[in-house]
Amino acid sequence: MSATLPLTAPEAPIDTASVVVALSGGVDSVTLLHRLKDETSRLRAIHVHHGLHPDADAWTEYCATRCAALDVPLKIIRVEVDRHSGLGLEGAARHARHAALAAELQDGEVLALAHHRDDQAETFLLRALRASGVDGLSAMRPWRQYENGWLWRPLLETSRTEILEYAQTHGLAWIEDPSNADTRHDRNFLRNAVLPLLRQRWPQASTSIARCAALAAETVGRDADGLRIALLACRRDDGDLDTTTLHRLPASLRADVLRAWVSEAGLPPLPASGIDAIERQLLPARSDAEAEYRWQQARILRWRDRLHAEMLRLALPIDFHVGWDGRKLLSLPDGARLELIGAAAFDQPLQVRPRLGGERIRLPGRSHSHALKHALQQADVPPWRRERLPLLVDGDEVLAAGELLSARLHDWLKDHDARLIWHLG
Repeated sequence: MSATLPLTAPEAPIDTASVVVALSGGVDSVTLLHRLKDETSRLRAIHVHHGLHPDADAWTEYCATRCAALDVPLKIIRVEVDRHSGLGLEGAARHARHAALAAELQDGEVLALAHHRDDQAETFLLRALRASGVDGLSAMRPWRQYENGWLWRPLLETSRTEILEYAQTHGLAWIEDPSNADTRHDRNFLRNAVLPLLRQRWPQASTSIARCAALAAETVGRDADGLRIALLACRRDDGDLDTTTLHRLPASLRADVLRAWVSEAGLPPLPASGIDAIERQLLPARSDAEAEYRWQQARILRWRDRLHAEMLRLALPIDFHVGWDGRKLLSLPDGARLELIGAAAFDQPLQVRPRLGGERIRLPGRSHSHALKHALQQADVPPWRRERLPLLVDGDEVLAAGELLSARLHDWLKDHDARLIWHLG
C-alpha cells in the first residue's frame, strides 16, 4: 500500500500562499487534506453545506472533527440551492458551491481540489460524447488562474486506487455519499458502469484516456501564439468579444478564438453544436435582439456589437429584502457584494432589494425622475447586468441600481468623497 502520494507541481510557489482545500468529507478530499498538511504550514479548509441530504449536518460535524485532529482551520459555508433555477438539482448545487468557494478565496490564495486521474478520464469521455473540440478534450488542468487566486489539482495524476490505498494505510475515515451510486447522472454512469467495463479489457483505460487529455492540452498550447494574437484583436477591454472584428476572421480561426475565449473565462468547453449555434444564430442576429446560446451551466449573449460569456447566475430572490448601513461589505445571495468605500456609514440604514418593475429614478442633473428601465438602457447597461441589479432604496425612493446612481446618492457620495461598489462575484 502507498504511504505517500506524489503531487502535481504547482506552477507558482505556494510556500508564501495560503492553500485552501475544498473539503467535502469524501475519501478524495480527506486524503488531499491529510497529504497537504505535510506540504505547507498555511493550510485551511472550506466545507460547503448544501443541506440537500439528511446526513448533511453529520458530514459537517465529521469535517470539523477531521480538521481539528489535524489542527487545520475550517470554515463552514451554508448555501441555499435554488431548486427552480433551471439548472437541475445537481447543477444548481454545483453553482452554489462554486460561488461560495470563489467568494471565500482571498487574494493570491490557492484553492486545492481533489480531482484525480479517474475523474480526468470521466471528464474526457463526457466532453467527447458532447463533441467538444480539442480544447474541451484537454479536460481539467492541474493549475490555472481562478478568481483572485489560483486553482490547483494536486492529485490529477493519481488514480482512485492509489488514493484509497493511501487513506487505508494512514487509517483515514471518510464519508460515503450515496448519491455517487445514482447512475441516472452521466458522470456516475461512466464511473460505475462504463469505465469498469473498459478496464476489464484494457486495464490501463483510465491512464490512457487521461493521457489523451494531456496530449490535447499540449496541442492547445502549441497553437496558442497565433490564436492569442487573434483573440487579443477581438477582445474588448471589458473581456467581451467584438463581433465586427470576429467576423473578419476565417471560420476555422473564428471557432478557435471562440473556444479559447470561453476557456479563458473559466467556462465549460463549447460543444461542436455551440460553434454552429453562434455562427447561425448569434453572429447574424440584430444588434438589439439579445440572442443567447446556453450549454451546461454557461451562456453566451449577443448584444449590440459584442458577445458576452458567463456562467448562469441566479438572480436575487424576488422576496430578498435586507437592511444595510454601509459599515460592512454586504454579501448578496447571487454571489455579488455591495461595498461603501470612503465613508464610515450612510446617514441612516437603507434597504437592498431586487428590481420588481415600475421603479423610477432621478438621475444627477435632472429635475424629474425617469423610468428605471429606460434609464438603464440609456446608460448602456448590458442586459446581463440589468437582470441581476440590486436596488439600494430609501422607502420607495431608488438611490442606486447597481452602479447607476440617483442624484441624491451621487451628491452624498461626492460630499463624503466616497464610492459605492457593486462587485459582481
